[in-house]
Amino acid sequence: MELIFGLGLAVIAVIVAVVAVGFQLDEKAVVRSSLRRLEGYDIQDTRDKELLDPLRARTIAPVVTRVLDLGRSITPVGYLDRVRHKQTQAGHPEADAVDRFMVVKIVCLLFIPVGIWLVYGGLGLSGTNALLLAGLLTFALAVVPDARLNREVEARTKQLRVSLPEVLDLLVISVEAGLGFEQALDRVVDAVPGPLSEEFNRMLGEVRAGSSRSEAMRALEKRVDVPEVRSFIMAMLQADTFGVSIGKVLRNQADEMRVKRRQLAQEEAQKVPVKMLIPMVFCIFPALFVVVLGPAALDILDAF
Repeated sequence: MELIFGLGLAVIAVIVAVVAVGFQLDEKAVVRSSLRRLEGYDIQDTRDKELLDPLRARTIAPVVTRVLDLGRSITPVGYLDRVRHKQTQAGHPEADAVDRFMVVKIVCLLFIPVGIWLVYGGLGLSGTNALLLAGLLTFALAVVPDARLNREVEARTKQLRVSLPEVLDLLVISVEAGLGFEQALDRVVDAVPGPLSEEFNRMLGEVRAGSSRSEAMRALEKRVDVPEVRSFIMAMLQADTFGVSIGKVLRNQADEMRVKRRQLAQEEAQKVPVKMLIPMVFCIFPALFVVVLGPAALDILDAF
């Protein structure tokens, strides 16, 4: 009975302590948030000034900065520029997109020794199996971030190629209805969501910010780096230079892009038999041989 009473008092004391600490933390949080809202309030204590910053800025940000500095010091020349270009092609033009990628890349590289230790120490493997597993794990950790980024670039490039003919058709209809090129692009951006509309919207933003149409189009060409979009931009630049009708150029480009999309679909269809060959040889044919030739092989073994 005394033991139960003592345990009850201990539990009550722990609950009271937790509630008191919680109230104290809430009070400090309220005070800090109130101080953040005050303009021109001067805090004399350096510790209080630092505590006004969020926990993420005080703990995670310095570690990320050190990791980024380490990554930039060991990366080859030009690697960051290529990563920045691929991030733009993948639809991530933010300033910190490269930093996020480098953090993931460095963390994966730092996990390589941990994976090797798990293979030899945790799993207790040795010999050829351990060597193959460690090599496969090292290759995967070193390649996965770049492979994922390349996959995002390929997926977005495919979306741009597929949606370009429809966008050009809407541009043709809008221009022939009497709208200017920028107004027609604005209508298309609102009507057709997707990565191509996002790029056109950014181009319109650059034009509204003061850039010329040719400069905005050339910037779009560098960001996207798709042959079909490059052909469309070159045709529009030539139309502006030589005074050709934009509606006629857009109609010709729409017909050409539709033909290219059909050719792209035919090319993908021609690749299907080659892609199916590997799983058929290594997965389907062995099982088929076991089912078809297995009983005959067992009969032959019984005969001998």
